Amino acid sequence: MDINGKRDLIGWDIVNWFKAIPYWEKRVSLVNGDKNCLELGASNGGLSLWMAKHNNQVICSDLTKPGKEALNIHAKYDCRKNISYEAVDATHIPYKEQFDIVAFKSIVGGIAGFYGDNSYKYKTLHEMYEALKPGGKLLFAENLKGTTFHAWLRKHFGTKDWNYLRLDEMSTVFADFKNVNYTTVGFFGCLGRNEKQRNFLGKIDTLIEKIIPKSFHYIVIGVAEK
Repeated sequence: MDINGKRDLIGWDIVNWFKAIPYWEKRVSLVNGDKNCLELGASNGGLSLWMAKHNNQVICSDLTKPGKEALNIHAKYDCRKNISYEAVDATHIPYKEQFDIVAFKSIVGGIAGFYGDNSYKYKTLHEMYEALKPGGKLLFAENLKGTTFHAWLRKHFGTKDWNYLRLDEMSTVFADFKNVNYTTVGFFGCLGRNEKQRNFLGKIDTLIEKIIPKSFHYIVIGVAEK
């Protein structure tokens, strides 16, 4: 897949965040086109596009109904027939045991930060758990707290009100799920001030990520099974 295709799926910091796609594809089969799927916090609907390209039925959702940019990206790949659009609050999902797959990228820390309450990390994941069918899979890619250097960088140049997920709370936040598997990636990528810089730094991350501690990484990618 070329860089433009990856950008349509992932949006930003492509080298590091795109690693979610092959990780998920090794653990969840989408190719039969028989899955009922939900993307939360969709923004431009990249994960909806990825799931719909395999002829799965997808609800593309955000706190407000996804708009023109998502519609245009999905039309570009002729996937609109497999996608519907809804406004869904991830802390109050109006579905129970409905989906084979729920997917999200970078929303949990924002929700917990907005409410100023760490328990919203668990609450949000519990709502996703409830929305899945028995045996359903949650595909997640989320920002991690990372190092004190990452914290300083975010304070001065990034989003200040996020409550970033920590590796030491994974078992609590995902307590409802019977199986949770995850990996961590990224260290320098978020330093880039534009996508060209982030792509260059992401390539360095790929070279070093196996030799630095997981607690140094700023992205967690995983699959949780109900």
